[in-house]
Amino acid sequence: MTVDRINPPELAKPSGFAHATRSGNLVHLSGQTALTLEGVIAEGGIVAQFRQALSNLLTALRAAGGRPENLVSVTIYLLDIPGYQTSGKEIRDIWRELVGTEYPAMAGIGVTALWQPEALVEIEGVAVLGPTH
Repeated sequence: MTVDRINPPELAKPSGFAHATRSGNLVHLSGQTALTLEGVIAEGGIVAQFRQALSNLLTALRAAGGRPENLVSVTIYLLDIPGYQTSGKEIRDIWRELVGTEYPAMAGIGVTALWQPEALVEIEGVAVLGPTH
């Protein structure tokens, strides 16, 4: 089975990983932080970082041939769960703006650190393209 490694030019160049892999109709999306194309973490706290990280994930998904509605699973890694919960309304609004009102299976996991020291959130996902039944 062929595995395509997908690294869209709209995202910072990866080192030691692919932004996405696609095999058949299955797409695995690497964890995305709020890393900008310039290679720095977006400023503005958890809400701004969530927007950038989710946008990065969706950019990788589109480059793999998918759309937001193809997401079947999303995992969000958080340095500050209470801060994320406090910003829940803004984060929900960003999700609805970028993805829509449907939600995949999701998990939020508290962690003590992420790869980039300035990162507050990292989002990874899995998508299935085409018919799912």
